[in-house]
Amino acid sequence: MQYARVATCALDQWALDFDGNLARTRRSIEEAKRQGARYRVGPELELSGYGCEDHFHEIDTFVHSAEALAELLQSGVMEDIICDVGIAILHNSVPYNCRALCLGKRILCIRPKLFLADDGNYREPRWFTRWERMGEVDEHRLCPALERATKQRTVPFGDCCIETLDTKLASETCEELFTPNSPHINLGLAGVELLGNGSGSHHELRKLHTRVDLIRSATEKSGGVYLYSNQLGCDGGRLLFDGCALIAVNGKVVAQGSQFSLKDVEVVVATIDLQEIRAYRISKASRGVQAAQAKKLHCVSVDFSISDPAGAHGRVSRPIEVRYHTPQEEIAFGPACWLWDYLRRSGASGFFLPLSGGADSSSTATIVGAMCRLVAEEAKVGTEQVIKDARRIVGEDPEGSAYLPVDPCEFANRIMHSAYLGTSNSSQGTQDFAKQLADTIGNYHLYVNIDPVVTAIFNLFVAVTGKTPRFRVHGGSYAENLALQNIQARFRMLMSYFLAQLLPWVRGNSGWLLVLGSGNVDEGLRGYLTKYDCSSADLNPIGGISKVDLKAFLHWASTKQGMGYKVLEDIASAPPTAELEPITDTHVQTDEEDMGMTYAELGWFGRLRKISHCGPVSMFKRLVVEWSSQDPKAVADKVKFFFKSYARNRHKATTLTPSVHCESYGVDDNRFDLRPIFVDPNFPWQFRKIDDLVARIRHAPPDATTARM
Repeated sequence: MQYARVATCALDQWALDFDGNLARTRRSIEEAKRQGARYRVGPELELSGYGCEDHFHEIDTFVHSAEALAELLQSGVMEDIICDVGIAILHNSVPYNCRALCLGKRILCIRPKLFLADDGNYREPRWFTRWERMGEVDEHRLCPALERATKQRTVPFGDCCIETLDTKLASETCEELFTPNSPHINLGLAGVELLGNGSGSHHELRKLHTRVDLIRSATEKSGGVYLYSNQLGCDGGRLLFDGCALIAVNGKVVAQGSQFSLKDVEVVVATIDLQEIRAYRISKASRGVQAAQAKKLHCVSVDFSISDPAGAHGRVSRPIEVRYHTPQEEIAFGPACWLWDYLRRSGASGFFLPLSGGADSSSTATIVGAMCRLVAEEAKVGTEQVIKDARRIVGEDPEGSAYLPVDPCEFANRIMHSAYLGTSNSSQGTQDFAKQLADTIGNYHLYVNIDPVVTAIFNLFVAVTGKTPRFRVHGGSYAENLALQNIQARFRMLMSYFLAQLLPWVRGNSGWLLVLGSGNVDEGLRGYLTKYDCSSADLNPIGGISKVDLKAFLHWASTKQGMGYKVLEDIASAPPTAELEPITDTHVQTDEEDMGMTYAELGWFGRLRKISHCGPVSMFKRLVVEWSSQDPKAVADKVKFFFKSYARNRHKATTLTPSVHCESYGVDDNRFDLRPIFVDPNFPWQFRKIDDLVARIRHAPPDATTARM
């Protein structure tokens, strides 16, 4: 037996918060040491925060990162423990995303990232350069702050590993785990037994399975220990980093942190037996053949042991069942953590939500309810940072107050404000739904009739033009009907911001409120929203979630196994409607009728457009097979109508409220979905090709349809 205690962690770091990031990094090292660990891995770019983006073009970001590492080294916290720290480093005036491996007051080596993330939400090559010289190492001249702290002038910089008295360990960084030829393959064959991955991996619905499978496979074929560290919470942007630090041994997970947490620091520790790794490797004959041919690594030797010969750490950590949340739980807790970080770091006093009683705004309200429950749970167990933040948000002295937010409804009443902004087109049913849900969560809730202002704007238009616009059901044109709807929608936005600024004052408090939006990802994709209406807000927790997933979430949240908000069952079952047109005996406005497509169809369009990278013709080819029960001409018409609607409304994506990224076919124009604002919505070449395919399919034998495309 050769037992070793190792640690990884999840940290809620914040872009450019060098004081806070340093403090949390130090706490994680102290906690790892308290639990007996002699090797600790931290998340990607933990000292600066991962999401600094173009601040990585500023020399100050690199200087302050080095200063923070210098303070960490000088503090003595890394005595008797090897620490793998994420940091941005300038080497020969080239910016690198690096891992600094340290022991005591020494930097053992600096390992730059070999493969940079450059798709989806990530633009790392915009800020960093990858290390191209595999297997090679330079001498890096330390900056003055690090030279003073370490008494070292240079350190090894490049593709290298650490060789202790009892094992070899090395680093991998985030994206490298996801590449086809990952560094861990060659590192494992070359004798590395402990591999740390400092990551900045964002949450996406149903993504954790993929991540865990990759971590398992990293050691399943070749043996070894994989320590996965991740950022946690909101780093200041549209992503939620979901933590879930893991330790895997020989393809089995032996320790797992929480996926969604309000804690700033979470440390995961395991006891491993180095002999088990070697025995596992010996049993793999084919691995032995390949390992014997492996290239030699550049190793930095250090007079230090990871293992404890006395076996003071007791039993070896054995495999556990990985805990996965359902998609409904992910919707409840992921955006809730994202909202909490924005609320506590923005200086706001709470939230305001225009609560219509429909599925979307009710989903947003429910997520705030989930956030309040998470806060209450942490308050009950005495989590100091959560209690301190909650006291400041509600206007109490963070240090001197005895207030504890242990009742989620009471806390919600202090920080969550909502209003039903009704008109003559609103129904009593949605008004009742909004009131019942607000009472269940604990919101401070108002009813506001906005008809007087809508009527005033209408009368002003009539006085100026001499024309009286009418709704469609009263004989008006499409333009009249749309304009009359938009008056109501846009005034709801104005009223929301007015209430958000003054409701704290009305209640005898100071501060201001963050306005929450509630447009889902499908409506953003279709452009089914009024520009600058109540979809315009400060934050939108559901802007990256599909309508299908939101309905499933509401059904779950209505049950005892979910959140017990019973009224959500009725809300989820009601037909989605904007309630902007008059209700008559023969007409009730519904979203799907207005859009000209169902939400289920929108999900197909979204996934094929973004995930499968389909243009109009390839999308038609896919759907004419998937929807084989439908007439090809009907499928073609739906595809054409989607692309026309998407192109005409693409400009709306530029003004979408910042939302937490949850869905892989999101339409966030600012970060994730980089396409032109204006293109020809008629797609003449593409649609002509679709028409040709429809004609060929209709004249082809039934079994030859797919072959002819």
